[in-house]
Amino acid sequence: MPSTNLAFRNRIGSIDLLRGIIMVIMALDHVRDFFHTQSFVEDPLSLRTTTPWLYFTRWITHFCAPNFVFLAGVSAFLIGLRKDKKALSVFLVKRGFWLILVEVFIVTLFITFDPLYHIFVLQVIWAIGASMVIMGLVVRLPYKWIFIIGASLVLFHNLLDYPEQARNYQVGFFWNMMHSGHDGPSFFNNSRGIVLIYPLIPWPGIMMLGYCAGKLFTPDFGVERRRKWLLGLGGGMIAMFMILRLINAYGDPQAWASQRDTLHSFFSFMNVQKYPPSLMFFCATVGPALIALALLEGIKNKLTDFFTVFGRVPFFYYVVHFFVIHLLAVIIFFVEGYGKKDILPNGTPFLFRPLHFGFGLAGVYIIWVGLILFLYPICKWYNKYKSTHSQWWLSYL
Repeated sequence: MPSTNLAFRNRIGSIDLLRGIIMVIMALDHVRDFFHTQSFVEDPLSLRTTTPWLYFTRWITHFCAPNFVFLAGVSAFLIGLRKDKKALSVFLVKRGFWLILVEVFIVTLFITFDPLYHIFVLQVIWAIGASMVIMGLVVRLPYKWIFIIGASLVLFHNLLDYPEQARNYQVGFFWNMMHSGHDGPSFFNNSRGIVLIYPLIPWPGIMMLGYCAGKLFTPDFGVERRRKWLLGLGGGMIAMFMILRLINAYGDPQAWASQRDTLHSFFSFMNVQKYPPSLMFFCATVGPALIALALLEGIKNKLTDFFTVFGRVPFFYYVVHFFVIHLLAVIIFFVEGYGKKDILPNGTPFLFRPLHFGFGLAGVYIIWVGLILFLYPICKWYNKYKSTHSQWWLSYL
């Protein structure tokens, strides 16, 4: 039986490992956005035009955002083991606002390469930042109330689907920001606007449930007991997804239906809504992740070490990977013979990214693998620097 301290280090290691796997998979979706010829022409999950390879390439990345937010909640709980509630609250609020600023001014710039900011892009970092601010306010509540609020947001937010559908999703900017996410870009004037990809609800609820799950990773929680809990919770969430999806009445605004063949019927069954994440989406993605946490614990080899490097510096990796992807797109843009007249977007929010640009899926995968191998030594260096230095600002990066 390992000592308490050793077990605690192993638990943190399993979280970093899963987070690292998630970060590597996430980059595949962003490489596809920039380099797949059809990424701004067809929905990769469209049952009319998709292929099995394309569907898988998009669907596998669904695991990233909800588990990134969920694990951020777990990390918040573990940070709270070293801080009192007041200090944890202040830290979460400050870090949340910092993440929102980074999303608006740095990540947006790296995604669009538009220094004039004609479009502000609000994606997962905005959702995490806003959720952290809310988490910082509720963290002073008793544990059971954090769980009740988080579970309620996740379980019942799909009730808002019905009034949205009744209004054909014409619900206004505020409602769109909070839950709908169907209106597309919202413009302040003729030249500036917001692309709100991640409406807020229920992301704070997912973070709160992650915070509550952090209790499973405390030093006094036995390894076998924790594994049973993770397997039970993960299996229960998968069962909940299957039951709700078969009933086809609540938990996702997109009902599934039989298609022209078994494969496309399966695609329809698994095509649950991400923006905002439905209850079924949450169960289908976080459930398997909890099982993965149980199975990954204690595993250590060269491959797990590789993924763990990314999992220890997720925010740094996230910001840098967008810059590298877009910079590579600019290089290929000029190599392929595009010129100044093609820099401004035509049907896309990104500069240097014409509508019909890039490669097939094989090319996307080659670029993705090259990107990960390029970022690995950079992230390894930063992880080493962060672990050997104690400047206050490192806790925000």
